[in-house]
Amino acid sequence: MNNSQLRAFHAVALHGGFSKAADRLGLTQPAISDQVKKLEESFGVLLFHRHKRIVKLTPLGEQLFEITKRKYQLEDQAKDLLSAHQALENGTLTIASDTPLNVFPLIAQFKQKFPGINIRVSFANSEQILAGLNEFTYDMGIIADMTPDKRYHTIQVSENPLVAFVSKKHDLAIRDSVTLREISRYPLVLREKGSRTRWLVEQEFEKAAHPLKIGVEVQGREACREAVAAEIGVGLVIEPEFGFDERLVALPISDCDSVMTESIVCLKEKMELQVVQAFFKSNDLPLLTEDPF
Repeated sequence: MNNSQLRAFHAVALHGGFSKAADRLGLTQPAISDQVKKLEESFGVLLFHRHKRIVKLTPLGEQLFEITKRKYQLEDQAKDLLSAHQALENGTLTIASDTPLNVFPLIAQFKQKFPGINIRVSFANSEQILAGLNEFTYDMGIIADMTPDKRYHTIQVSENPLVAFVSKKHDLAIRDSVTLREISRYPLVLREKGSRTRWLVEQEFEKAAHPLKIGVEVQGREACREAVAAEIGVGLVIEPEFGFDERLVALPISDCDSVMTESIVCLKEKMELQVVQAFFKSNDLPLLTEDPF
């Protein structure tokens, strides 16, 4: 076994396929396939199930992937330590966020000081972002209503109320505000399971003992906006995310006191990376927090 074979395996496992792994490593797909095949043949094992275009880790492959994640994480830390005396003139930072609202102002502040750093931004719901952090896919994430967890360095960056929004043709469009009871009379356009907005809506309706009528369940905010514009039902979103759409009207919810917080979250072991520390410092975010445990 050599490092090239192990890195090829890790890249395929991390990115979910030979083609994607080849793109990330700057190699051809046959070269990646050959490295993984040689690794398997050297030990007489099977690390991936291959069926047409589907590649899935075997149980042994999953165990090896846990080891390679730690190996390359340590390798990244070693490289960062050796270059700590130099300015951050190049490198990559991966960030995932559940909304564009908070992430881009933070990135803009960072890029003013470190323009050479390449930043990759992904958008997903909170559940998906936490999974990505734990799999080392992302360096940090911005997550709604983050529960305190000793594995993460967590800093709150915003706090916002929930608002309803409807089509301008809707019965409620002429109102200045609405109540949860009034909203409960109409079908709702709800985000997918795993969305913190969805979770907050369900909590509020359960607490108020009002029925929750689901008109349609959609994936993502844009789909929610389009469904409401098509008059399928009432949408709910945190206030800054409503933005502006001439087809829609936002309505404060007078009997809803809950707010949704947004926090920047990073695995504590990732906080040792120089580029992560630079991101926090450039945005005046503390590098240490009190441990609630």
